[in-house]
Amino acid sequence: MQSTLHNKTIFITGASRGIGREIALRCARDGANVVIVGKTGDPHPKLSGTIHSVAEEVRQAGGQALPIQLDVRDEQGILTAVGQAVTHFGCIDVLVNNASVIGLTSTLQTTAKRLDLMWDVNMRATYLTSQACVPHLKKSANPHILTMSPPLNMDEKWFAPHVAYTISKYGMSMCMLGMAQEFAADGIACNSLWPRTIIATAAIENNFPEAVLNASRHPAIVADAAYAILLRDSKTCSGNFFIDEEVLRAEGVTEFERYAVRQGSRLYDDLFLKASTHN
Repeated sequence: MQSTLHNKTIFITGASRGIGREIALRCARDGANVVIVGKTGDPHPKLSGTIHSVAEEVRQAGGQALPIQLDVRDEQGILTAVGQAVTHFGCIDVLVNNASVIGLTSTLQTTAKRLDLMWDVNMRATYLTSQACVPHLKKSANPHILTMSPPLNMDEKWFAPHVAYTISKYGMSMCMLGMAQEFAADGIACNSLWPRTIIATAAIENNFPEAVLNASRHPAIVADAAYAILLRDSKTCSGNFFIDEEVLRAEGVTEFERYAVRQGSRLYDDLFLKASTHN
């Protein structure tokens, strides 16, 4: 187990806002080198944050930053981005597969275009980015691949309302399950992380009623859990489907109210966990 991410190089996809941005800033506070990969290079009319604004925040937080504009559907673009990161910082110690597309539509409502987008950004990009980073991760003293995807559960209730989206997210988790065993001898940890509650990201803000946003937690809770996982020994911490709150409880955290968007409100459990509310 290491005590800091100082001088470690963290490659994060989907890092221009939300959970990716929060993980970048949490690593930066240790003095990490953060590769901020995202599609948004110029300000978006409806979404806050760009790879450049996050890069500046990373530097202000104490880290080094390399912003790279990338559509993770581009195979050659992924290879180029990984090469740029290694050229700039000399190594890659951690990959965070955070880029993702949501689509909670039924089978008859899901177009081929949307199906392809979810598959390409979720499973395919996770697979290809991991593939591109593994040769460099093998050289790290404590290499981790951490993917923002849910625990696997074959109960039909998780599939029926949005078959395509579930398959694409479970595909990300299955990548980690298989790669954990495949790269165990190389000491590369491959884990999934998922939030206990709904997280207040742009996807939630733009696609759900305000009541759902107010029953959410800030992305910082996922970032704090991710940070705790990345400090663990990669040789003994692999093949797990982590839940953010459980990770932090294991670290001794007992107070979670500070993560709530609206303190004192009841929180909604995340989509792939039991459907209920809790404090």
